[in-house]
Amino acid sequence: MTTRRARRTARSIGLVAVAAAAAFSLTACQSGGSAAAAGSEKKISNSASLSIGSGEAGGGAKTGAYEAQTSMWTGTSAAHGTAASAAKAKAASPVRTQTLADGSKAEIYELGALHYRAKIISRGSVLATLETKGYDAGLDANDMFVVLTLGGEVHSWMGGGHTGPGTFKLAGGWTAKVTKLGDLRYRAQILGHEGAVEGTLDANQHDAGLDANGVYIVLSAGGVISAHL
Repeated sequence: MTTRRARRTARSIGLVAVAAAAAFSLTACQSGGSAAAAGSEKKISNSASLSIGSGEAGGGAKTGAYEAQTSMWTGTSAAHGTAASAAKAKAASPVRTQTLADGSKAEIYELGALHYRAKIISRGSVLATLETKGYDAGLDANDMFVVLTLGGEVHSWMGGGHTGPGTFKLAGGWTAKVTKLGDLRYRAQILGHEGAVEGTLDANQHDAGLDANGVYIVLSAGGVISAHL
């Protein structure tokens, strides 16, 4: 009899321990759920400089006088799925088509906040693609220069290029100091009226573009820089 009572007592203690562990697990799950719910309402802010361009994904240092702020709310997976589907449908067709300086066309697609793509089309063929990924984009297309801004605007012009390395006067009163960093890699420091560096363009294997307060600048991977008002 003594042995049976001892076993029942041990069993009771085990059940109490299991129940306590289950209660603790439930509390932890409830706390995690609350934290996740709170996280879904957390506001995430990003900033992207409109005065910096880069030829590489990810860019370089982003400095400049003019910055645009964008923000988004996180949500549930269903909300994300709906938003992704809507964004995909929206990006399937161009928001507009624009004639460029050499007579070719630019089809502009909106991919998201401050995220645009421009397809350069001539005679039904896509000749080049520009895309903004946190910075303006630029292209030197056989002496036609094109800038696609973070706001989805396209500006094009013909000629006016300077071949670096060197220091050159640009439209709008800017000065560009172009240096060669390697094969198909150039950097242009955009200098203000007093010689201060107001922005930087990095062309690393790809051309780079910049909207410098209404002055559009392209630096090619071959070291050619051109600007236009």
